[in-house]
Amino acid sequence: MMTLMKRGTIAAAIATLALIVPAQAAEAPSPETAAAPQTARIGIAVGKLSVRTEDRTGYERTKFKHWNAGLNPSNGCNTRNEVLISEAVTTPTVGARCALTGGKWLSYYDNKTVTSASALDIDHMVPLAEAWDSGASAWTAARREAYANDQGQAASLAAVTAASNRSKSDQDPAEWLPPSNGVICRYTSEWLATKLRWNLTIDTAEQTRLRQIAAGCTTTNVTWTTAP
Repeated sequence: MMTLMKRGTIAAAIATLALIVPAQAAEAPSPETAAAPQTARIGIAVGKLSVRTEDRTGYERTKFKHWNAGLNPSNGCNTRNEVLISEAVTTPTVGARCALTGGKWLSYYDNKTVTSASALDIDHMVPLAEAWDSGASAWTAARREAYANDQGQAASLAAVTAASNRSKSDQDPAEWLPPSNGVICRYTSEWLATKLRWNLTIDTAEQTRLRQIAAGCTTTNVTWTTAP
């Protein structure tokens, strides 16, 4: 399972490498530098994505292992529950085996308040099938697992109502946008941030729609960090 390395682990790894690799190799940028956040206006962000024809050949949802043990495997909470805890408006009580009771969430796709964790889905901002079409078909199983459980960027996963998630299904912004009109700029910026983070491509219809949306969201920024 791929996880984000802690600073101490990174420092130790760099120190070890310095002893066993040539000096010129040790001068490569550190992981911290490579993962520095990047920000661009939404229209500029659209232009940073490569355009390719999508291909779903060979896709199976099971090729993206989720939900795994999450960021802290010792706490008994899988990725789904960790996202629910982190996105709660009112924090739920965490019981044995990470059972969640109480709590409150705002599903921003449809602007609905939810008071039961079981009524929520954790949406992959860029759906697994869309990710496959856009480059993930060439990834290793470990990288697909990292993508499916990505908590390294807040935009990657979202706790939303089951109804809105299933309405979206595997569609891109050319085919589906949240029913709450006031969040279109936010949603599009998070879609772009996820594609940029994972170096995924877009198709021509998607590019056209993203440009149209960007024209109406001129003050919106997109912030992303490149996935390790």
